[in-house]
Amino acid sequence: MNAALLDALGRELGPGFVYDEAARDAAAKDDAGLLIPPEAVFFPADAGDVSRLMVLAGRHGFAVTPRGAGTGLAGGCLAVAGGVVVDLSRMARITLLDTANLCAAVQAGVVTQTLRQAAKEAGLFYPPDPASLTTCTLGGNAATNAGGPACVKYGVTRDYVLGLTAVLPDGEVVRCGTATRKGVVGYDLTGLMVGSEGTLGIITELTVKLIPHPREVRAAAALFPDARAAVAAVAAVMAGGVSPCALELMDRACLGIVAELLPFELPGPEAALLLFEADGDPDQAARDIGRMEAVCRDGGALAVLPAQNAQEREELWGIRRQISTRIHESAPFYLSEDVAVPIARIPDLIDALPALGQRHGLRVYAFGHAGDGNIHVNITGEAGSRDRAMALARDLIAEVLALGGTMSGEHGIGIAKRPFIDMELSQRSLSLQRGIKAAFDPAGLLNPGKVLP
Repeated sequence: MNAALLDALGRELGPGFVYDEAARDAAAKDDAGLLIPPEAVFFPADAGDVSRLMVLAGRHGFAVTPRGAGTGLAGGCLAVAGGVVVDLSRMARITLLDTANLCAAVQAGVVTQTLRQAAKEAGLFYPPDPASLTTCTLGGNAATNAGGPACVKYGVTRDYVLGLTAVLPDGEVVRCGTATRKGVVGYDLTGLMVGSEGTLGIITELTVKLIPHPREVRAAAALFPDARAAVAAVAAVMAGGVSPCALELMDRACLGIVAELLPFELPGPEAALLLFEADGDPDQAARDIGRMEAVCRDGGALAVLPAQNAQEREELWGIRRQISTRIHESAPFYLSEDVAVPIARIPDLIDALPALGQRHGLRVYAFGHAGDGNIHVNITGEAGSRDRAMALARDLIAEVLALGGTMSGEHGIGIAKRPFIDMELSQRSLSLQRGIKAAFDPAGLLNPGKVLP
């Protein structure tokens, strides 16, 4: 994009279109640790602004990359083909909170925690809770079909998106889905858009389902001699008629990095910790957490630590949150993978990790959502470790696929996992998906270089 084109776009699009160095630097990164600056950044006020940009993109042939808050871990919002990043952060209004019909209408730039808090004040609940919920946006959550700890009970973002408004690559504004809980007219374009990582359209507004807010949440932690015993307890909980609203696993490497925060001494080289929660009416929450504690004791837990109040519950979650932060800060290089395997195969995955780390000379940590088999595998090393880490990631994905799993549970593909996607998807599947992309975006203008090889 030359200076004349940038100046012309500035005149057409107004003050929301910027291409100074500070704006380009701010849009050059996400939490994947990659750095790819765009040539310009556009801050639209509404879907009409996005539509005007896409028409201009078609006329002049430049790429457009949608961006939420930049909290993704796969490079999905980075402008690998240059062009313009569309930053939707200024479109941040909750336009409807309907307590009669238990739904909300939100612009794409609304922060997830903002909607959760507004819903809570109305006695309602928006369950999806990605780790970055205090900063990530609902448009970004929809683009990646984000999950979080609560998805073991409540499901992921796609389960709450009733309808959406999106701008297509040709600039047309389209409305998909319904404002009702049920609707089966035509193909499910809403479900197709959710999880498409901004490659089919730019989501500008969402209608999301809300549910009654649980009256109480109870939490506890259980320490096990090894991950195999911990996962056996997970399987027993899931088969025992209890619906935990969170069920998190931390391996020995993770526990070691937060050892001084733990209320116990680590018992050995393979210890693992489960953090679990139950919610609902007070009596139900108390019964369910009690049953989960009993399952853990029967399954060989070395200690069970119930949170007696909200402060103790927050302290348990503080340990879980500190793990990600400390792993990230423990070494110059950091790579986050989020594979998923059948629950019973989690111990096999964790058993394989030390050898993978030794083979590539890197440190490997495992934690995450044991209740649905979604394990976050974090890889760290010295500066300049990216090539070795990518080789480890390839070996990790091969192991995961051999265990009947998938290479991504909630982070998406973006550019970080794009080199590996043909390990999981057949050539016929990839061909069909390329056909879908071509039907929406024949010129390849929208978020090019993402997802598909």
